[in-house]
Amino acid sequence: MHAITIPEPGGPEALVWAEVPDPVPGDGEVLVEVVAGAVNRADVLQRQGFYNPPPGASPYPGLECSGRILALGPGVTGWAVGDTVCALLAGGGYAEKVAVPAGQLLPVPEGVDPVEAAALPEVTATVWSNVFMVSHLRPGETFLVHGGSSGIGTMAIQLAKAVGARVAVTAGSPEKLARCAELGADILINYREQDFVEELRENTAGAGADVILDLMGAKYLDRNVQALAVNGRLAIIGLQGGAKGELNLGALLTKRAAVTATSLRGRPLHEKAAIVAAVREHVWPLIDGGVVRPVVDRALPMADAAEAHRVLESSTHIGKVLLVAPSAGV
Repeated sequence: MHAITIPEPGGPEALVWAEVPDPVPGDGEVLVEVVAGAVNRADVLQRQGFYNPPPGASPYPGLECSGRILALGPGVTGWAVGDTVCALLAGGGYAEKVAVPAGQLLPVPEGVDPVEAAALPEVTATVWSNVFMVSHLRPGETFLVHGGSSGIGTMAIQLAKAVGARVAVTAGSPEKLARCAELGADILINYREQDFVEELRENTAGAGADVILDLMGAKYLDRNVQALAVNGRLAIIGLQGGAKGELNLGALLTKRAAVTATSLRGRPLHEKAAIVAAVREHVWPLIDGGVVRPVVDRALPMADAAEAHRVLESSTHIGKVLLVAPSAGV
């Protein structure tokens, strides 16, 4: 088979479409013929040499894919050869085939194109686990997501609205904010021109946000705490603004607030399986019913992964950037 390899860390040109050995499914795994994969910030970090796959994972980038089951490994039940699936991965989505633990498989939802289904596993698992399983967003609460036009942001807006929350977003252009509004965002904040702390206070009668989903890390830490409501919850899932910041514990105590930080890729298999099962139970019916949909900016041939990384790093996209494998036939 072919896969995107990284012979040496570097810029987008470090991504090389090369012939590699086929994966073999182990106990509890299935072999998937990839139709499409999605591009995530973690893939950029891996390409740069900063985020290696966990032990035992595929060495190729790609944290999610869609495709067809080619073979079942020992002990796999509930799936059959030929099933059309999408999958949460620890690596290997930028390839023609990938071995996947059966607990990380999801059926392609009703009415979703098999290529676009590659946009779903990582964002739904990340948003559901952090916003709902950890931060317990409830109907009527105010939810702030930074980077509202990103893949994570576009899914977070839709899921928060689906449960009856009021949604605030930050984004860097009027065009991106307009797309967030189309998805249901109520409070639109241009972070280049506005202070999100002040905007939240003005739009919530001074209360602030009950839940914040943050990809920036250190750069936003102090202001995120300022923006939290009493009993607020801050969920950190990215470090685009740095890894080390100063945390005002007094402000947390005063607000009886909580800060959590999680990653998905390196979790044990049983934790990933539990998250995927929760997504299938709670999110998949919303997608089947057309309430929530994947947001795809563009789909490029998998061999053009370097261009896909340039798009992601330029931050000009809205939603997900996909890589389409030769098996997709498009």
